[in-house]
Amino acid sequence: MRIEDKKKVVDEVREKLLKAKVVIVTDYKGLNVSRLNELRAKLREVGVEYRVVKNTLLTRAAEETDAALIQDGFKGPSAVAFSYDDPVAPAKVLTQFAKEHNKPEIKMGVLNGKMIDASEIRALSALPSREVLLAKLLSVMVAVPTSFVRVLNNIPVGLLNVMQALKEKKEATAGE
Repeated sequence: MRIEDKKKVVDEVREKLLKAKVVIVTDYKGLNVSRLNELRAKLREVGVEYRVVKNTLLTRAAEETDAALIQDGFKGPSAVAFSYDDPVAPAKVLTQFAKEHNKPEIKMGVLNGKMIDASEIRALSALPSREVLLAKLLSVMVAVPTSFVRVLNNIPVGLLNVMQALKEKKEATAGE
């Protein structure tokens, strides 16, 4: 690879590292081309980019980024998953794929400037997706005003019930 091409790759990877919310480094050794393409397709479905990068280029690209925290993981065959939106999505797909095929080996990652190891990535994969969490939050936020409106609605209903009972009582005593 020419030096100009290497610089271009380093710049591209550095840009991805800076934009990504989560970066997960895996050892893809043992995955044949068809399995690797299958994994890439599954990751692409959830908006995650998966790229094989030479360790020397990855180390250079990680300088002065949050990924510098995980440079120790850039040994052996390395592939990197970049997620720009949902930090849970790549963890879910990689963990599930590794369970099914015993590959790739998840090494470590970076989430919002913090290093996470393989066990933390598996724990992250157990979380619901961003959309599910937002839906739960929204339902909790809607429940409070809805309950408040119900309580306020019951005040006039209760008053009407009391007035109706008084009316019936007066009618009953007037008829005697």
